[in-house]
Amino acid sequence: MKKLGKYSFGTGDRFGRQGKAQLQAIMDAGSLGIELIPVWNKSHREHTTIGTTPADTRREADEAVRALGWNNPYFVDADHINLSNVEGFLPHCDFFTMDVASAIGKPVTPEEAEAFVADNATPGGVIHLPGMDRPVPADEKYLRRFAKQYLHAINEAEKIYDHISRHRNAEEIVIEVSMDEVDQPQSPADLYFILKLLAEKNIPVQTIAPRFSGRFNKGVDYVGDLKKFEEEFEQDLIVLSHARAGFGLPDSLKLSIHSGSDKFSIYPVMGRLIRKYEQGIHVKTAGTTWLEELIGLALAGGTATEMVKHIYAEALKRREELTAPYAEVIDINTRSLPTAAEFASYNEQKIAASLRHDPENPQFNPHLRQLMHVAYKIAAEMGDDYLRMLDTQEEIISRQVRENLIERHIKRLFAQS
Repeated sequence: MKKLGKYSFGTGDRFGRQGKAQLQAIMDAGSLGIELIPVWNKSHREHTTIGTTPADTRREADEAVRALGWNNPYFVDADHINLSNVEGFLPHCDFFTMDVASAIGKPVTPEEAEAFVADNATPGGVIHLPGMDRPVPADEKYLRRFAKQYLHAINEAEKIYDHISRHRNAEEIVIEVSMDEVDQPQSPADLYFILKLLAEKNIPVQTIAPRFSGRFNKGVDYVGDLKKFEEEFEQDLIVLSHARAGFGLPDSLKLSIHSGSDKFSIYPVMGRLIRKYEQGIHVKTAGTTWLEELIGLALAGGTATEMVKHIYAEALKRREELTAPYAEVIDINTRSLPTAAEFASYNEQKIAASLRHDPENPQFNPHLRQLMHVAYKIAAEMGDDYLRMLDTQEEIISRQVRENLIERHIKRLFAQS
């Protein structure tokens, strides 16, 4: 089986132009003693919106690797795939994020639910895991609730994996299971039984993306109770330790943090705990690269800055359309958005300061940043005009992309306190 490596970063790239800058940040981390595996990820929705294909993402990754002389492993992720859209990714990807969130809560047959309860009931109705401060429930009431909530999703994961493995050598791919885009978080007990069932179905999951408490809004910091997140994250790490040893899942199994870009307040928590338990982590930082492109264009001046102003004005007019697909992962206060005329009056530095995720800067506007996060559709509609501008301003954009990943993300996550 192809192993992912202990620490990995999902370096998404909407327009496929920043592969070298992203890889340079990974290489900068290596010079600091932080060994990361890059994973270029792009979803079916993003490909459809922009008009690209998985072959384009593979080409970007391969070209960056050749240009910079990268000799370590790297991957291309079929991000958030299911049976309806996986086909086009199969020839080009070696990492498959199987998204089964939409299958959560769908019913299974009474017979299947009863079989699950019978197979997993334990004396006393609990399971004790070393290091866990309270036992995992395994009484009939809990098991019936779990069956109602998750059995269909596990079955869906099996179908997707079986389809992938019929077309790709299972020894050459990495499998992730994603359950994060739902309303309610999975408890550590839920994660325990999810992993148990994945193991029973012989799905060699190496990363799993559960839903945690709090909000993981796109492009801005975590919003929620940090102590509660810390408790959930630590308990999940304990469950993963058991899953590797007790269920026979790969020893490379680790947590995957989706919408992980810019979650600065939880980075020290995660960093401390993965070191405490000597575990790995996978962090997806997709849309943050597109925002750094905008910051680079804003700083470039002239027609590049005017292009950013145009994108914002259009995003403001089409706000409801652009935000609808991301309703669960954005939270925009429209009263905090500048009017198009106000934004048009901003100079280069003020646009960059408004967009750049620096909470200590009074000009930073998280509501503006979230709106622009989902406005890449407008840039896509500009076609070659936008792509040519990216190429023209490559140097200043690449600097923003690299610094954002290494300075604001990687160093924060792996800082030793």
